[in-house]
Amino acid sequence: MKKFVLESTAPFQGLPELVAFDEGLFEKEGLRVEFADRDAGAPPKQTEVDVTSPSAADPFWSHGRLFEQGKADMYNACEWGNYCRVQETGVKSRQLGRRAIIVYSAIVVPPDSPVYTPQQLANKNVGVPFYFGTHYAALHMLEGFLPRDLIKVCSAPNGSRPRLASLLRGEVAATTLTEPYITLAEKKGCRTVCSTFFHGTEVGAEWIDAETYGAFNRAVREAVRRINGNKRAYLHYFIDYHGTDDPEIARLTIDDLRESRLVVVDPAPIPLDEMQRTFDWLKSWGMLAQTASPVDLVNLDVQAEAHASRT
Repeated sequence: MKKFVLESTAPFQGLPELVAFDEGLFEKEGLRVEFADRDAGAPPKQTEVDVTSPSAADPFWSHGRLFEQGKADMYNACEWGNYCRVQETGVKSRQLGRRAIIVYSAIVVPPDSPVYTPQQLANKNVGVPFYFGTHYAALHMLEGFLPRDLIKVCSAPNGSRPRLASLLRGEVAATTLTEPYITLAEKKGCRTVCSTFFHGTEVGAEWIDAETYGAFNRAVREAVRRINGNKRAYLHYFIDYHGTDDPEIARLTIDDLRESRLVVVDPAPIPLDEMQRTFDWLKSWGMLAQTASPVDLVNLDVQAEAHASRT
């Protein structure tokens, strides 16, 4: 059985992988999967309102940190951030394809906020975790309502719990959250002013071939089938994962969560036209300056071969 070490993942970004692990689906494909805790030894989490650009942040402050140290074979994170991480890799990592879960995220304001629409966030600090999905999602959402020179983002911690706490302390005017913290924020009276879904990808080590990645994806596809067959049966993951050290999440019930916010699909290749548009958009925000083409950041051969064989 082939050993396969993944960086740890929360349900909002990796539920199918967690289900595949818990229900023995990886073992059926000949993979002995282990999780490495990417939060162990991570830097302190705090909001820094004077840090307003990802150029001042480390793309490996969480996702990819253990991978770059040789302590993991693969990790999944938002697609935008993974282009940036692969550009900066020191171990020749490449994206291998899109992960199964489509993440739901939202920009949230506190209960007493005068902001009711994204347009009203002009020149107001929106706390985002640089290089994480809700950083880029916030930019996309705000661009629909504001010219870029009126979009103001600042560095907030990765992890929705510390960002929600920062918001309620009044350190930022708004912040981005994922589940189950959007639900918790709404129960506290916070308002969602804009929301969206976004893709993520897997980044793998040089040794991962199409056979290995194909086996991984077969297990994940079965997990997707099971989740879509009964989403309610798997919503408890969002509570269980965080509830062990967060009493407010532990008090949530399945009825508090919305099934419509849980979207999982079969893992798939990154379409070339979408790949190019994502690359061009990142460049327009001053990122990926060192890379000439998005195909330099994806292992197209492994991606194509692994997804071509589905049995």
